[in-house]
Amino acid sequence: MPAGRKQRQGTLEANRREELLHAAARLFVEKGFDATTTRDIAEAVGMRSGSPFYHFRSKQELLKAAMIAGLETGYRRLQAASDGIVDPAQRLRMMIRAHLGNLLEGDCQVPMLLYESRALDAEAKAEIAAVTDRYQEVWQATLDELATSGRLRSSAAPLRLLLFGMLNWSSQWYRPDGALSLDEIATAAAELLLPFLSELRQEHVDDIGTGQQSGAG
Repeated sequence: MPAGRKQRQGTLEANRREELLHAAARLFVEKGFDATTTRDIAEAVGMRSGSPFYHFRSKQELLKAAMIAGLETGYRRLQAASDGIVDPAQRLRMMIRAHLGNLLEGDCQVPMLLYESRALDAEAKAEIAAVTDRYQEVWQATLDELATSGRLRSSAAPLRLLLFGMLNWSSQWYRPDGALSLDEIATAAAELLLPFLSELRQEHVDDIGTGQQSGAG
């Protein structure tokens, strides 16, 4: 096969695989993993019923691949949004906005798909957990930085998990044509933590001022 033709075929196969992942993720969320058939997925992308198995060995493998692809895309977007921001409070704001964008501006179905991971075997769950941990490590590092600098009382894991729970639940009530924009929602979410950070900063400034006055006396 000529090199040019082989390259075009490879591109077509990659695009087809991407279409399958998007269609499967959407259907798994809408109908549930158990109720979604390979025929449903094939029809959604204009394929014959058995064609998805050319790309994926099973429906479970398709679910795993869809979850990992979504998590990796979200991680790259998160890195792009927060890279180079020195101030952890500002970085957290940008990360919140990026996370909401991952959820609500594109076709990321991963947070909803996590409920379907029960259909996967232990090995597949471990693969997904590894990618999920990498995504969450960026958040934990920022929260730790805020706590270390005295701008957050604690960066214990429950704080991160509660933050994710709050942000992910927005997918249940957000409407693109609703009264709130994503920027407004991101700001409101950040302010649940950041006013507290501002209060701590002011207390720190007041303590410094009191110390200087005492020294002057």
